[in-house]
Amino acid sequence: MTDIDAHSGQALPPQDLVTLTHIVYALHALSALGGLTSAAFVATAFLTGWPSIIAVIINYVKRDSVRGTFLDTHFGWQIRTFWWSLLWVMIAAALIATLVGMVIGIPVMIGLGLWVIYRIVRGWLNLLSRQPMPQPD
Repeated sequence: MTDIDAHSGQALPPQDLVTLTHIVYALHALSALGGLTSAAFVATAFLTGWPSIIAVIINYVKRDSVRGTFLDTHFGWQIRTFWWSLLWVMIAAALIATLVGMVIGIPVMIGLGLWVIYRIVRGWLNLLSRQPMPQPD
């Protein structure tokens, strides 16, 4: 029998899936930190680091297991962070490839790096509080 959260009315996930979600956030954070400790930008390290790639694969493989729980919102949050980052890295890279666009592309990459860090921190804090993430309409 599945336990139901009295406040949200959603099913409570098994502890092993909560732990797995913590691991996924840790993998994403490890990749992003690679950008802080090297010459790479946070966003590119986040997208190209093995930990983050493994984390997104875990998100897709285990997504059905978390359906109907607050963890589903975290998996969606992590997946959207990855794919939106990829889109903006491609846009920024195209801008950086041109001399004029470099003035715009580099600040876009820096802003994107800050956004990635924000998404990891906010998501992880919500997970620690056992709170769902906001979902797009």
